[in-house]
Amino acid sequence: MLEENQHADRVYALANEKSGPAASPITASWRRCLTRHGLAPEVAHPPVRLMDAEFQDVLGRSGHVVEEASPELDWLFGMVGKAGCCLVFTDSEGVVLDRRGVASEDKEFKDLGLWMGALWSEASVGTNGIGTALAEGRMVTVFRDQHFLSANIGLSCASAPVRDHKGRIVAAIDISTARRDATEMVMPMLAQAVRDSAARIEINLFRRAYKDARIVLVQSSSHAGSALLAVDRDDMVLGATRAARLALKLDDHMIDSGMPAADLLHEHLDAEGRDLLEAERAALRRALSRNNNNVSLTAQMLGISRATLHRKINRLGMHG
Repeated sequence: MLEENQHADRVYALANEKSGPAASPITASWRRCLTRHGLAPEVAHPPVRLMDAEFQDVLGRSGHVVEEASPELDWLFGMVGKAGCCLVFTDSEGVVLDRRGVASEDKEFKDLGLWMGALWSEASVGTNGIGTALAEGRMVTVFRDQHFLSANIGLSCASAPVRDHKGRIVAAIDISTARRDATEMVMPMLAQAVRDSAARIEINLFRRAYKDARIVLVQSSSHAGSALLAVDRDDMVLGATRAARLALKLDDHMIDSGMPAADLLHEHLDAEGRDLLEAERAALRRALSRNNNNVSLTAQMLGISRATLHRKINRLGMHG
């Protein structure tokens, strides 16, 4: 109890400072909890648990996200589960949709609220990995007494938001531990594991959204995830991940208006006519190759006469 009271006093003191430590992301979150969410660090706020019907409704809306995340959650839990960690996956509001844990430790994590249907938003339970990562839209680690509520200072967690094919936050992935021997030095490793898993889930969601498109990797120095473009058969951009949008200064309006991938990636040819000729030459080369360079079969496949195909071959300089 003394430790919890001391923590509450520290939260009030640092959150009310105008500079110094109060400028850190953690104390900025504490200030939001006090001023925006009306929370008090000494008052326990167990996570709200959704009723079954409401939880099923929330789960139904995020079903495709959970489906794409599930194999990654299995892999990640295999890496950290034996170290006394609980793995949690939430929606964009912080509702726990899926979790992984060791059966012998389930009661402890359930008592702490890390369970299916629990709400871990910052507004609900103060500064915590899940809620603060969602509030700030970035990777977050919260080590013990960095939590806002005194009741949560036994937890340490690393969390990352997960974005969909349009760069919108749709989920969060979190590793939490209540082990007393967990040190602050462990947190960067857990953070990297969570960040990598979130990035792979985002790739899964992107490929799902554009399953018939060609996926192009964009060069990027951003740490916002994989920079990918989805491109159709006419080289028009269909979609872009958040990292690609940041690297190429793209938004939904620009994508919806129609943009050639070659223009974005600075793959311009000398002129539009040359561009069309190159495209036609490439298409004919592929068609001929599929038919072992048999002109008659290729002409039949393309729905043109053999003479027309010969004229195209001559015009495009493809005699070789």
